[in-house]
Amino acid sequence: MDNNNKNKENKSPQTFSGKVVSNKMKDTVVVAVERFVKHPKYQKYFTVTKRYKADDKGNTRKVGERVVIEACRPISKDKHFKVLTSEPGERL
Repeated sequence: MDNNNKNKENKSPQTFSGKVVSNKMKDTVVVAVERFVKHPKYQKYFTVTKRYKADDKGNTRKVGERVVIEACRPISKDKHFKVLTSEPGERL
């Protein structure tokens, strides 16, 4: 049982980098994360976008900012990420 606990402690939480697309909710931003994937049959590369709700205390992030989000315990029904940092100089 000790061995199981060690694996959980060493495991780092999931992190994504994306762009803020909405900040209209209280203490919440919606972050669009894009992935570049290859189609298994046709071998063509295409972009897949997924939107995550992330906790942003004080609503400090603006639409268009690049941010890094990290998985955390569930904060609400849909919100299970928190904003770590903004990537400086990245305003789109």
